[in-house]
Amino acid sequence: MALRNYRLVRRRYLVIASIAAVVFTAAAIWLAFTFLRLTPPRTVTMATDPEGSISAELGRRYRELLAVDGIDLLLVPSVGAVESVARLRDPQSGIDIAIVPSGIIDQQQSSGLVSLGTLFYEPLWVFYRGPRIEEKHESAQGKRISVGPEGSGTRALAVKFLARTGIVQQRDATLLGLAPQVAAEKLLHAEIDAAIMLAAWESPLVQQLLAAEDVNVVNVPRADAWVVLYPFLSKVVVPAGVGDMANNRPPADVVLVAPKASLVVRSDLHPAIQYLLLEAAAQIHSGPGMFRKAGQFPAPESIDVPLSDDARQFYKSGPPFLQRNLPFWLAVLVQQLLVVLVPVLGLLYPLVRFTPSAYDWVMQRRVFGLYDELQLLEDQLASDSAKQQAVDDLIAQLDRLDKRASSLQVPVSFRPMLHALRLHISLVRERLQRSQAGRS
Repeated sequence: MALRNYRLVRRRYLVIASIAAVVFTAAAIWLAFTFLRLTPPRTVTMATDPEGSISAELGRRYRELLAVDGIDLLLVPSVGAVESVARLRDPQSGIDIAIVPSGIIDQQQSSGLVSLGTLFYEPLWVFYRGPRIEEKHESAQGKRISVGPEGSGTRALAVKFLARTGIVQQRDATLLGLAPQVAAEKLLHAEIDAAIMLAAWESPLVQQLLAAEDVNVVNVPRADAWVVLYPFLSKVVVPAGVGDMANNRPPADVVLVAPKASLVVRSDLHPAIQYLLLEAAAQIHSGPGMFRKAGQFPAPESIDVPLSDDARQFYKSGPPFLQRNLPFWLAVLVQQLLVVLVPVLGLLYPLVRFTPSAYDWVMQRRVFGLYDELQLLEDQLASDSAKQQAVDDLIAQLDRLDKRASSLQVPVSFRPMLHALRLHISLVRERLQRSQAGRS
């Protein structure tokens, strides 16, 4: 009977401990999901170049791929890469992602930004009408050259290009801040003399201007020197006739310098979103192209900003195990639960493991508490005041103590201790009774 009662009490303590563990776990999960940003956002924002650019087209392709996994990618046009970087660095802008050519972000601007790798070459094209302006500085005398609007990556690199060649210092050309589409249209209608564009080979404007009979493209002299002076640049070659083979456009190989475009994100962008972007980049950019071999991009390169830790892991091992084998949101949910539950279970295990020991400690304290009360009664009996005190009162206290001891449910291991306590109570009671008999 006593053993059964002990088991019932012990089970009650275990139930209480289990309920406490469940409540603790639920609270930990709620706090983690509320304050630790475990759940990825369902909407992210990407800054793109103006409509008609390759950046805008790529943004739409990224949006389509992310939509498959329930992520809404908002596309926000900007003037160009410089403005996109400024928005990316501003936490209040809401911009999370941008495609940025190398050479645009300096060291002071890289804080808070990470790269997911390089995506493609984005050459600096110099389209012109008339004499070849790269051969003699005098050829730029009085020329109207579009270098892109303020805030564009084209303008940032075009100014460096023109300054290095001496054109800007000599002030022998009129520099215009035209948008790429406007510049191309004016160049085709002979309203300007040259247009500098930072654009991928696939850009419709590039294809249009390469095919135009009265428009040529500058063959960059001393391209190797440019690469040495500006390490973020690479040397690329446009083969003769690749634009229009029937009309042999361009008529000869054209050497260009090209930065690499990188996928740049805010460093606090959720890792799950970074992995989705990396998977999308692998689908979009891994094929062969004009200046790239199959599988060359995306590449784990950090040119202006450091490579994301998640990107580094992606390039090393591919997507995480859960995202490879489960639908995106299910993988995210499982990962979130693991992040929360593993440390929680680590804390709860000792609690549950030692609950029986804690119960035994409580039982021990109960028995020892009765012993303490008995000791006080013995001390009263031994004192002078106790001898004058009514013996009946002391005997009544002993009876109550004995009753409490007899009703106390303790483990089997503590029963000898409890039995000894009751024997001790009986001995004290007999002393009192003998004392009472002697006085009568």
